[in-house]
Amino acid sequence: MNIAVIGAGYVGLVSGACFARSGQRVTCVDVDSAKIDMLNRGGVPIYEPGLSDMIASERQRKTLHFSRNAKEVAARSEIIFLAVGTPARDSDGQPDLSFLHAAIAEIAPGLRNRCVIVTKSTVPVGTGDEIEQMIATLRPDLDFEVASNPEFLRAGSAIEDFQFPDRVVIGAQSEEARLMLRRLYLDLGINPQRILVTQRRSAEMIKYAANGFLATKIAFINEIADLCESVDAHVGEVALGIGLDSRIGHQFLNAGPGFGGSCFPKDAKALAKIGEDHGTPMRIIEAVLDSNGKRKQSIARKIETMLHGNLRGKTVALFGLTFKAGTDDMREAPSIDLAHALVQGGAHVHAYDPIGTARAKPLLPDSVNYYATALGAARGADLVVIMTDWDEFRVLNFALLKETMRTPWLADMRNMFSEKQMRRNGFRYCGVGIGTTPLQSANVAFAAEERNLFRRRPASAVSKSPIPFRQGIVAAE
Repeated sequence: MNIAVIGAGYVGLVSGACFARSGQRVTCVDVDSAKIDMLNRGGVPIYEPGLSDMIASERQRKTLHFSRNAKEVAARSEIIFLAVGTPARDSDGQPDLSFLHAAIAEIAPGLRNRCVIVTKSTVPVGTGDEIEQMIATLRPDLDFEVASNPEFLRAGSAIEDFQFPDRVVIGAQSEEARLMLRRLYLDLGINPQRILVTQRRSAEMIKYAANGFLATKIAFINEIADLCESVDAHVGEVALGIGLDSRIGHQFLNAGPGFGGSCFPKDAKALAKIGEDHGTPMRIIEAVLDSNGKRKQSIARKIETMLHGNLRGKTVALFGLTFKAGTDDMREAPSIDLAHALVQGGAHVHAYDPIGTARAKPLLPDSVNYYATALGAARGADLVVIMTDWDEFRVLNFALLKETMRTPWLADMRNMFSEKQMRRNGFRYCGVGIGTTPLQSANVAFAAEERNLFRRRPASAVSKSPIPFRQGIVAAE
């Protein structure tokens, strides 16, 4: 089939490249001329593992193309995916649909009969109805369908998530649209049992409900981490203990500096606003947003406490800036709030990130100094703060790090290490959700190893097969 993907951002590029890999003829469209020119020259405007190679391969096979002419591309396409940005409005938290409306207005005059327009962008419930009315008004003669096919891609493993999904949600009102989209995903090799067909509004709701629930798990374990510090417990052991319950699961129970990125904050805000607009307050989601905001603010207080209550004149090195490892995405990253709080408190901030520095600079204070290596950022530092769990930090040369720093203190906001390990290397250490009692428990070390194992394994293996995790428990005992 001929497929148009309107919006060559994160979702659009990953989706377009993966559809092209299955043999479809795909054209990604964007209004950003510089972005399209870069893609046509062989560049890729975002960082996502494996994406650059996949795009290069499909361009060579001539299954993937890039264009600025949405009307022309849509006119020759059976399926048109809308993957434009829907950022949260500052005024009320609702998604800004102006890019979506502009895209529809541009493609409508050229749409062919019996085409299917599919929203991949995260949009409020009922947006499919709105799109249908807009196109019907612009093209009353047109025979078309509007469907919803929300994306569930995780930054850093998006290609794996697309090719081996937990589920593919297709929300459509007609059998013809359902069959066409189902066929498209079957051609990708997706297990038919993982394709869920729903009403259009249900599909739109599923995306918000899923992200709202995952955000809730993160906020919950972070509050449990705070309680663990107060009652002298260890959040790693607690997360392991509750995660072994199959009704709960281990994923998204890693305590840290709070959630960020392009999805969870925006979608949680939108879900709260949808509830408010329909007279059904989302009290839990509202509490999650409040908790996450306070979580990000509390990190600076933790750092200040480690530095004896005085940030002025101290040098703090931030290891990792992006909201998570494996991406250059800085949207809602906890490092932003921390950097501003440190500078406001009078600290000198050094920063290092393997991928995200270019995107971080416009968002962090002008006084922040950036370095090409972690050791460079740590030179003369009073404290190192690990904000993102990049794999390269797991193999730091602690002897060199200690020699480089003014004082060997480390605040680990991702619990990548243990107090025992860091104390053995001569560091004063502060983790998240760790009580004051020295930890000797084998379960804690095992829990850390299991988290690393699941990070390394493909998303499909993690979500589909919990057996190795349980076998590991038996072996450890």
